[in-house]
Amino acid sequence: MTNKLSRRDKWLYGSGDLGFSLTNTILNVYFALFLTDVVGVKPAIAAIAIFVGSTWDYVNDPLVGYISDRTHTRWGRRRPFLLFGALPFALTFTLLWWKPPLESSVALAVYYSIVFALYDTAATFVYMPYFALTPELTDDYDERTGLTSTRMFFSILGSLLAFTLPLWVVNGFHPEHAGRVLMMGALFGIVSALPLLLVFFGTRERPEFMNKEPTVGVRDSIKMTWQNKPFVFGLTMFLFNGVTMSIIQVILLYYVKYVVLREAQSDMIMATIFVVAMLALPLWEWISHKFNKRWAYISGIAFLAVVLLILSSLTAQTGMTFIMVLCVLAGIGVSAMHVMPWAIIPDAIEYGEWKTGERQEGMFYSLITLAQKIASSIAVPGALLILQASGYMSNSTSQPASAIFGIRMVAGPIPAFTLCMGILFTLLFPLGRENYKEITDQLKARREAKEKS
Repeated sequence: MTNKLSRRDKWLYGSGDLGFSLTNTILNVYFALFLTDVVGVKPAIAAIAIFVGSTWDYVNDPLVGYISDRTHTRWGRRRPFLLFGALPFALTFTLLWWKPPLESSVALAVYYSIVFALYDTAATFVYMPYFALTPELTDDYDERTGLTSTRMFFSILGSLLAFTLPLWVVNGFHPEHAGRVLMMGALFGIVSALPLLLVFFGTRERPEFMNKEPTVGVRDSIKMTWQNKPFVFGLTMFLFNGVTMSIIQVILLYYVKYVVLREAQSDMIMATIFVVAMLALPLWEWISHKFNKRWAYISGIAFLAVVLLILSSLTAQTGMTFIMVLCVLAGIGVSAMHVMPWAIIPDAIEYGEWKTGERQEGMFYSLITLAQKIASSIAVPGALLILQASGYMSNSTSQPASAIFGIRMVAGPIPAFTLCMGILFTLLFPLGRENYKEITDQLKARREAKEKS
């Protein structure tokens, strides 16, 4: 059986990430702004609601991964979750954007904490099985990069749409636009659920993995993932990558609105970053083929860190031309940030099977998504607490100098530092093209021998 995927297979599978990217980016970019500037709570209250709601995933993600690895249906192990999880995914996302008739800050914090936890649960039941399909579609080193590049095209497209279209629907995050915000939530909740059905009907799991079930329990399953050295380094890389992405997404509109005073050009600024990021995907795929995935990631992330440091020095007097040039450069780095971690991590699954004889994609990807959510649950509240400490004023048309400085720090030096930490762990990642091929060749020989016996 060939490991090469058709263009149709790649595009059908990749389209599923459009919905996840839409919802996750809208949440990271607008939810904090919605809570502070529409609902009217202080940044510290918003931070509490987001942190409490998202920490439920510390239990939720490994549990869903364990269930997914042990699911057997005529549709496979992963795809049924996409079919039956699409509607709860859309409904719970919509509820996040309702402003309830509550006056108490405590009551609002409780409401948004509960709904956030419900949404995260519904989301986990669809996107964790979706991510776990990647290594089950192909085990070819370069095909995985191509498959991931296609998925990241839709992911970046989703981010582009999420950074621009909600602004048109809402027409400004102000208290009087609460109804528009709820309409935006319902619209994008429905749109985000539809690609899941496309993946369900358009893809098929590889037959040799459909009925393969781990023989160990959940505790041993988690223990085995931590004994997988490539996975541990990849997971740590994901953690720092996730922290950086969450920080950038949550602070970018604050930066555009209050530091460079370009709120009217927000959609053009965001569009430039993400259009360039989509166009740059073939560049990183080429670098990965020419060298390897690790060096493609390191070069792209180092480049982005430098751009962020320059970005933090801009002022309201900075010309729009220079801002747009920086957006183009940032887009090139953002492209590497999207595609390379997802192309690297599937290789650790073959390493785990080679060492232990067990395939447990669900558990691996549940811990990856958990790392991303831990990153978000730390980064987003942390950024909001920095705003609170720096004197940020909710529902204000301008901010004091201390708040501007706080926004600058969160937009530049802090994410640049976390990117550098990610580079450090990527340097330690022990799998390259050559030793990965040796592992997959030995696994194929094992499977063939088992079929003959």
